[in-house]
Amino acid sequence: MSMSVSGGIRVQVEAFYLPDQSAPVEHRYVFGYRVRISNEGTEAARLDARKWIITDGKGARREVQGPGVVGQQPHLQPGQSFEYVSGCVLETSRGTMRGSYQMVRDDGRTFDAEIAPFELLLPQTLN
Repeated sequence: MSMSVSGGIRVQVEAFYLPDQSAPVEHRYVFGYRVRISNEGTEAARLDARKWIITDGKGARREVQGPGVVGQQPHLQPGQSFEYVSGCVLETSRGTMRGSYQMVRDDGRTFDAEIAPFELLLPQTLN
């Protein structure tokens, strides 16, 4: 599990392998990840956009950017949390992800909430 805190926003991520959606003989490995975003600060903030940096086991890197997460732009008051699950497809059996969420305060100030690096790995029994 990865965890970081930026501007009072805690981001926790836990990744997992999805064998039923994967096809290793075709070099298709599907991973899911569960994210919990918690406002531990004293000011509200809205998640405006996301930026992911995904690196596979061969070192190939791609960036994914866009508005919100899973079609939403959650507005978190102090003490509130938001959770979602998403996924990533790799051509290798391992990789890493990291990134940031662009957050906006109610007065328009912006800041980045870091998403600490985490690994995408097959369970030990499948390696």
